[in-house]
Amino acid sequence: MTATHDDPAGRARLPSERAETVFSDYKPALTKDQALAEANRCLFCTDAPCVKACPTHIDIPQFIRKIATGNEEGSARTIFSANILGTSCARVCPVEVLCVGDCVYNDKGEPPIQIGKLQRYATDAALASGLRFFEAGPDSGKSVGLVGAGPASLAAAHRLRRFGHRVTIYEKRSVVGGLNTTGIAPHKLRADASLEEVAWVLGIGGIDVKTGVSVGTDVSFEELEKRHDALFVGVGLGADTRLGVPGENLGNVEGAVAWIERMKLEKLDLSSHSRCVVVGGGNTALDVVREARTLGVASVTLLYRGDEAGMPGYSHEWESAKVQGVAGAWRAQPVGFVANATGTVVTGVQCVRLDASKKPIAGTEFVVPADLVLVAIGQSTLGHLLSSLPGVVIDKGRVVTDEHGRTGRKGLFAGGDCRNGGKEVVNAVAEGDAAAIAIDAYLRGADHV
Repeated sequence: MTATHDDPAGRARLPSERAETVFSDYKPALTKDQALAEANRCLFCTDAPCVKACPTHIDIPQFIRKIATGNEEGSARTIFSANILGTSCARVCPVEVLCVGDCVYNDKGEPPIQIGKLQRYATDAALASGLRFFEAGPDSGKSVGLVGAGPASLAAAHRLRRFGHRVTIYEKRSVVGGLNTTGIAPHKLRADASLEEVAWVLGIGGIDVKTGVSVGTDVSFEELEKRHDALFVGVGLGADTRLGVPGENLGNVEGAVAWIERMKLEKLDLSSHSRCVVVGGGNTALDVVREARTLGVASVTLLYRGDEAGMPGYSHEWESAKVQGVAGAWRAQPVGFVANATGTVVTGVQCVRLDASKKPIAGTEFVVPADLVLVAIGQSTLGHLLSSLPGVVIDKGRVVTDEHGRTGRKGLFAGGDCRNGGKEVVNAVAEGDAAAIAIDAYLRGADHV
C-alpha cells in the first residue's frame, strides 16, 4: 500500500470514532499576549544551559528572542532548522527534565521559562499558516530506503531530501508517524495532530511512503539494500513484556502499549470496567493510569514493586495522576491473576509484598480487585531483525552504531528506539538527523561527516 500524493501520512485511514477523541490538551496553548510576556522574561543567555539539555540543540534563546520581537516566522525557522518535528516535541518532550529543567531561573529560585509552550506557540503558528521553510535539493541520483515511519525515519528522510537524495519509507502500519501517532498519551498529542505534522514534514516532496510493508517478512533487508544506495533502520520497540505468571492470558489482561495503540486508533468501550490495575512504574504506566481515569474507569490503581519515590517515571506525571484520583500500591509484586467463575476473565491481581531489597515477604499475599489489567513493564527490542546481517552488532537487543548512526555493515545506518532502547521522541529526531548527515557523506564518498 502506497500513501497517496494528497494523503501521504495516511490521515484518511484514521478512524473518526476513536477513544482518544475525548482527550483535550493537558497544557493549553499560550495566547499571543502570554507568549510575548513569557518570551520577554528570558535572559537570552549566551552560553545557554537549556540548549545543551536539548538533544537536538535548538537555539532556544534565539527562537525566544524572535518571539519577543514579533518575528514568529523566524522563530519557527530557528526551531525547525534543528528539529523538523519541533511541533510534536513541543508537546511531548519532558521539558521539566530537559531544557526547562536546566533554565538558569531554577538556580535563582524563580519560575523557569516555559520553553515548551513557547516552542509550541511558534511552530503551531507556522503550520497553521502553511509555511514551508525548506526545499528538496537538486537530485543527487542516489536513493535511500528507511525502515519504519516514526520520528527517527521522518527526521532522516526530510534531511536527506534537502540533500537531494530520493527517499522511500517502508512502514508496516497503515498510518505514519510511529510512536507519535500510536503511542503518545492523547492529552499530550492525539493521533490526528501527529498525522497533520507528518503531512507537513512529507510536504517537502519526493518522499515515497509505502505502508503495510513489514520488512523482514514482506521484503528482506538484503532486497532493500539492492534497491537503494543506503539503508536507515528507524524501527521502534516490539511487543509488551510479559510478567510470566499464571493467568496472564485471561481476558482483559493486556500489554499497556498495545492497549494505548487501540485506544488511540480505535473505538474503545470501557463502560463495563470499574476497576483498573496498571502494573509498572515507568512513564508508560503513568500515561495509562491517567488515560483510564479520563475514559471513565472509577477506580485506577498503579501497582509497583518499589517505593513511590523510587519510580522511574517522571514525578510530575505521577503528581498529575494523583490529582485525577489514581491510587498507588507499593512494594507489590504480581504473582498471578484471579479469574471469574468460568475461568475466562480476570477479576483480580494476586500479589505479594516485597521488602526493601524487593524480595517477597512470606505470608503477605493479597489480591487487588480488577476487571482490567494493563501491564506496563517494558517492551521487547527489535535488534534481532538485523542479527542475521554480517557486520551488524546487536547488544542487549539494541543495534550498535557509532555516534553518527553507522553500523558495522557498509551502507546500513540506524537510529531511534532500536538503537537507544527507548528514549524520548526528541532523541529519535536527533539520531535520525545525525544519521542523515552521515548517509549524505557516505553517498558522496566522504571518509567522515
